[in-house]
Amino acid sequence: MDYNTTSGKKQRGIDIRYLKMAHIWGSNSYCKRRQVGALLVKDKMIISDGYNGTPAGFENECEENDNVTKAYVLHAEANAITKVAKSNNSSDGSTLYVTTSPCMECSKLIIQAGISRVVFIEKYRITDGLELLSRANIKLEHISEIGDEDIQER
Repeated sequence: MDYNTTSGKKQRGIDIRYLKMAHIWGSNSYCKRRQVGALLVKDKMIISDGYNGTPAGFENECEENDNVTKAYVLHAEANAITKVAKSNNSSDGSTLYVTTSPCMECSKLIIQAGISRVVFIEKYRITDGLELLSRANIKLEHISEIGDEDIQER
């Protein structure tokens, strides 16, 4: 996306607002090490949301005693994608707004869900998920500055 055109500037404003909402949604997570939020948007409507956490019915503790994330913790993207799968909505052609760039496993789900664009704030240290999304011709937008001083890269 060329954010230098008039339509690009408008889209950037929209992207920033959805990223701010994803950041707020991530604060619902009980995870201590990292709170991640995700929104799926299609036709100017939020069709799904998610944050990282344990599966439904499990205790709301994401980390073991040694501060290692439990293996069964779901990522925000996976929660948003599985939530939309249970609804009458389709994620085909949608945009995923997520606070941290997707991992490899979530990137596979993004591709299979037909999501066409991913917008994120923080680039995670492992970038193989972004490389896979790029290979699948999914548009990637990294917006690290979203305008609030209290929302910073971790």
